[in-house]
Amino acid sequence: MKILIRNLDRATTEDELKLLFDEYGTVQSCNLVVDKVSGNSKGFAFVEMPKAGEAKAAIKNLNYKELGDSKIRVKKAEDKTPETPSN
Repeated sequence: MKILIRNLDRATTEDELKLLFDEYGTVQSCNLVVDKVSGNSKGFAFVEMPKAGEAKAAIKNLNYKELGDSKIRVKKAEDKTPETPSN
């Protein structure tokens, strides 16, 4: 399950996020979104956890948790599906 983490402190690292989510199960991937020009964090990230139960536990327990100087917001990432024109 892909998880969206928003409202991250700009100093938060991918390693910190991975450690945080590792407490709830296996982390398949962790991707901190950074500005291509400045290299600074954009304040959000995606974590992928293969087991839905572990992912749900992480979402439930980490939503509104303080991390650095921010309270993070954690939820299931919405799948981006291409819009299909209707006839």
